[in-house]
Amino acid sequence: MRQDRKQSDSLDTWQHLVTSVAANAADLAQLDMPRQKLEGMLKEVKDLTATQAALAASKQEASKRIEELVNNGRKVATVLKVAVREHYGARSEKLAEFRLQPFRGRKAKAPVPTPEQAPHPVAERKP
Repeated sequence: MRQDRKQSDSLDTWQHLVTSVAANAADLAQLDMPRQKLEGMLKEVKDLTATQAALAASKQEASKRIEELVNNGRKVATVLKVAVREHYGARSEKLAEFRLQPFRGRKAKAPVPTPEQAPHPVAERKP
């Protein structure tokens, strides 16, 4: 038997084998136990396949719900951050407790040279 056969091929083969052995039960009485065992495995595989399909659908629904909750949660978290910042003030170091950056002022920019301080281009000499 080839090892690389698809599962569906195996299941089709099993179904045909179980049916054929059951139809010839009078001649193959000694194969009744293995037939029942294979029939049970076949039923379990079919049940698990159905469960797998249901879980895939359920997973998709759960993924949609998670995405919805995360989007809504971000909005509520933004409202809470704004309210905390409003309550304590934008400069309060207490904001760090909420993982919010307190406003500590802006860094000074490099001074912009005035026209008097700006370097003058060297005038070209005419020969």
